[in-house]
Amino acid sequence: MALLFSLPPPSSPSSSSPSFSSHCFSISLSSGHQSGRRIRFLPVAATTTTHNRQHSIPLDKSWLAVAEASEEDQLWAAACLRVRSFYDFQDSSYGIHERIAGKRKGFKRVSCINATLPLSQLSSSANDLCAACKFTSNGEDRVVVGTLDLNQCLWLPEEIAGTKPEGIEAGFGRAYLSNVCVARELHRNGLGYDIVTKSKIVAEEWGITDLYVHVAVGNEPAKNLYMKSGFIHENNEPAWQARFLDRPRRILLWIGLPCTNEL
Repeated sequence: MALLFSLPPPSSPSSSSPSFSSHCFSISLSSGHQSGRRIRFLPVAATTTTHNRQHSIPLDKSWLAVAEASEEDQLWAAACLRVRSFYDFQDSSYGIHERIAGKRKGFKRVSCINATLPLSQLSSSANDLCAACKFTSNGEDRVVVGTLDLNQCLWLPEEIAGTKPEGIEAGFGRAYLSNVCVARELHRNGLGYDIVTKSKIVAEEWGITDLYVHVAVGNEPAKNLYMKSGFIHENNEPAWQARFLDRPRRILLWIGLPCTNEL
């Protein structure tokens, strides 16, 4: 069983929302740890969100857990954080559907990686976040505060493709990050760096040798995050493609990973 979000085109996207390659917000999640059971959203190469500056809530990161998500409640909470991050969240503006789905064609593997905190560790100033992104695991209430997808594939839809590795190895050695976001109340706590670091560890375990991420040219916070994480510039999106898709032009960043698990 898969859960599918379907959103209509926003009439006036918020100033804090990035542009997307399609008119419907879509996310790619996978509960690959559960045989025959998958929660999935279509992938979009949405890079780290940027928001108007506001007071950031300090965290005790000793309580932070960063891991692949496998439980439906947590995947749902991650989906809510993405909707909340990329769109003005209104209950009446989105639809939720259930459907049976298998593996997405062209994707060898997809995993949702979340940063979560116990509900008790978030202050009352994060009430909205807690209400939207809470889940229960092993009897404990937790909140998804950061999330991304790791996609093992040759390319993401409507995005420029990486060039490494070449030949037959590209089918299993290449992966992309997408849908990277952190709760706006918790920016400047290093959560983006934490989830990107975890994604690199998981990618190495999969046998990924070349990891990519797309980022809008003007998104300096996101570019700084990825550069700090070791990514370097590989390619630029053609100007005509950005105009055709009616979005800010993107650049493609790359990092090489040591392969620890040959597939």
